[in-house]
Amino acid sequence: MSQTSADTALKATAGYSIEEGNAASKNAYHWAQKTFATRAGKPGEPAQDLAGGFSNEIRFGAERLGIGSDGIGTKIEVAERLDRYDTLGYDLIAMVADDLVVAGFIPTNLSNIIDVNTLNYEVVNELMRGLHDAAQFSQIAVTGGEIAELGNRIGGYPGARMNFNWCSTAVGVLHPSLERPLSGANVRAGQAVVALRSPSFRSNGYSLARRALTKTFGEAWHTAPYTGPDAAEMGQTWGEVMLAPSLIFAPGVVAVLDAGLPLHAAAHITGGGIADNFKRVLKNGVGAELTNLFEPLPAMQQLAELAGISPQEAYLYWNMGNGMLLVTDEAQAEAVAETLRARGYQAQVAGRITPEPGVTLRVGVGELRYE
Repeated sequence: MSQTSADTALKATAGYSIEEGNAASKNAYHWAQKTFATRAGKPGEPAQDLAGGFSNEIRFGAERLGIGSDGIGTKIEVAERLDRYDTLGYDLIAMVADDLVVAGFIPTNLSNIIDVNTLNYEVVNELMRGLHDAAQFSQIAVTGGEIAELGNRIGGYPGARMNFNWCSTAVGVLHPSLERPLSGANVRAGQAVVALRSPSFRSNGYSLARRALTKTFGEAWHTAPYTGPDAAEMGQTWGEVMLAPSLIFAPGVVAVLDAGLPLHAAAHITGGGIADNFKRVLKNGVGAELTNLFEPLPAMQQLAELAGISPQEAYLYWNMGNGMLLVTDEAQAEAVAETLRARGYQAQVAGRITPEPGVTLRVGVGELRYE
C-alpha cells in the first residue's frame, strides 16, 4: 500500500491527513523561501539547500546556526485529563532539539510561547519546572518566552485548570566536526543505518490514538486500565501510557559527533513514521532496507488493533518504537551504536542504504514497502 492510499483510507479515522499536511508544509516553505533573498549576503542568511529537512541553517559570517520550531500538539489534552503537567517540557524540547541535531546542530537555546484561555499560575509553574528539567538534561538555556491569555480562542479538555497550546523555537550551533549541515547529500548505497529506541509515543499521532481510545473506552478513556506486558514501565492506565514523556536524543547524537564518528544523515521519526521521515534525507536516488528495527511498543500494537488499522498504516502514524535513524559508514556502525548505549540510549544497527529508492521494513508482521 502506498502512503497516499493509506492516507486516504485513514483520514476519516485519524481526523487529519498526512498527505495534505505534507502538501501544506511544502507550500508554506515555498512562500518562506521567497523571503531568503532579503538576507542574501547579510547576517542571518539562510541556507538554500536544506529544503525538506528538519531545521534550517542561518549564517553569521563563519558561524553556522540552526533554527527550528515545533509544538507538542494534542498530547496537551492528555495532560489536561490527568491534571499533570511536569513532563510536557521533555516533549517540547525533544521536538525542536532533535530536529536540530539530525542536521548536525548542537541545540543551545530555546524560546517558548504558551497560549492559554485563562491563566493558572500553578499549571504554568509545573510546565516550566518540567521544561527546566528537560533543558538541564539536554544542556539548553531557555532564553525567551511569552504567555498570552486568549480567552475562548483556546479550547481543550473541559474542567481542566487551564487549557493551552505550547510551542517553541530553538537554535543551535553547527558541530565543530562538520563543515556543513547534515542534509543527506552524502548518503550512498552500502552505508549502515543505526536506530535509537523510543520508549514512548513522543508527541505524534495523538489525534488517531485519542479517537481509537474514545471509540473503545468512551469519553473517560484516560482512566481505562492498561494491561500490556510493559505496564510497569508505561503506566497502569491508558492516560499514563499516552502521557509518557519523549526521550531527547540530541545529547546522544552530539556524543557520536564528539567521538569523531562519521554521520552522513539522520532522521527524527515523528508524524509520518519511519518511511515518511527517513525519505527526507534519502537523496541521490537511494533507498533503505531496515531489517533490525526495534519492536513496536505493545501499546502501539494494541492501539493499531483498537483503531482497526494495518501494520502498514500504523508505521505511518507512529514511530513504532524507533525514534531516530542515523546513517553512518558500515565499518563504524557498531561503534556508533555503542557510543549511544554508553550514554544510556538503546541503539542497534538496523539496516543499510540500498541503491534502489523506497524504504523497505522487515518487521515481525512481514515486509512493509513504502515507495
